[in-house]
Amino acid sequence: MLPLLTIPEPLYVSEKGSFAYYTFTHRLPTIIERVIAENRFYDSVVERLEGLSEEILTGLIREIKNDQGADVSAWYEYVKPYLGKRFIDTPFYFAEAYFYRRILEATEYFLSPESDKIDPFYPQKYGSLGSAMNEVSRMAQQVNEFKVSAKRENQWQFIINLLVFNLWGNRADLSLRPTEAGQFEHQETNQAFHRILLNDSREIADKLNNAKFERLDFIVDNAGLELISDLFLMDFLLDYKITQKVYIHLKAYPTFVSDATVKDVQLTLDFLADYPNQDVKKLAHRLQAYKENQRLQLFDDFFWTSPRFFWDMPEPLRENLAQSDLVFIKGDANYRRLVGDCHWNKTSSFNDIVCYFPTALVSLRTLKSEVIVGLSHEQIQAASEEDPHWLTNGNWGIIQLFEAEKMRKLPD
Repeated sequence: MLPLLTIPEPLYVSEKGSFAYYTFTHRLPTIIERVIAENRFYDSVVERLEGLSEEILTGLIREIKNDQGADVSAWYEYVKPYLGKRFIDTPFYFAEAYFYRRILEATEYFLSPESDKIDPFYPQKYGSLGSAMNEVSRMAQQVNEFKVSAKRENQWQFIINLLVFNLWGNRADLSLRPTEAGQFEHQETNQAFHRILLNDSREIADKLNNAKFERLDFIVDNAGLELISDLFLMDFLLDYKITQKVYIHLKAYPTFVSDATVKDVQLTLDFLADYPNQDVKKLAHRLQAYKENQRLQLFDDFFWTSPRFFWDMPEPLRENLAQSDLVFIKGDANYRRLVGDCHWNKTSSFNDIVCYFPTALVSLRTLKSEVIVGLSHEQIQAASEEDPHWLTNGNWGIIQLFEAEKMRKLPD
């Protein structure tokens, strides 16, 4: 299935003045510099990474070498339309996904035994997590106090608070500003709501507060603070039996610097369990228990690391997601794949684009790229006047609901 609207041309790296062009001229070389500086790679690996950095603007797309990755044959097909073209003459999302796959090729990630695989982005993912733990501790305390002190009628507002906390956790994206990444900034309440351009949190809270569901899914984005904010929401949904199960969909290998894998979830749970704060430890122990009793299940798939948009999802994965009552789609990169990383008019209908998706969904995303739909002309003008960089600086967000059909509910 495809969107109802005619799909426009994709964004290309070569569009000077665009965020795509800035990414390839500034962000990606800096990411490679940090990968080299923060890992102890052999000289041969460093040479390959430095070569990749030089290729970004003038090099040509080639096939991924057979590095024993399970997705090598798929990448042969992905690159066919672009073989021999310069990086900058290809669509932005393809070029980014290809770049990160080339980093794993250069570092020989797939040639190592599973236990010895080196995540080249590990220092960037976790190096600054400690600076966010005061905020995490405060939220853990609020969650635990709510369990013993709040009345049922307050649950609706608490769900909204968790959704907003979850949204702004998405600001901790380490591929956006690699020289500043991981510094969590506390959002003042009025600004946190003011800068949510599309906010369906009340409607979402209505649905979650008034029914019980069999299964809710999360297509997650980043490890670190954002993953912890995801886990807070999952914990609440499971602890209050709003859903029987939560399925988490994760990347099959490290990519886009901070994207979360199955291993990242377990590392995060272990980190929280060992953290010297009782409220945080309680959160970790609940989540571990959900995982052990299969109420919280983790899945990865090579589609999530592919350059394909979500309307090209393989049928088995599509059928799997169709069994979910509601899918939370996290982050900017997933949004670009959900609506297509294309030259959409910013006022295009969100519903008419994502109508191909097999079930109801919620998109929680802070804006870090130039693609957005569903806005009014007034919203575009106001945001532009207040903040010239509103589309890409991560200071604006959306919490947007799409219902493919009536959300399925368990009997009360």
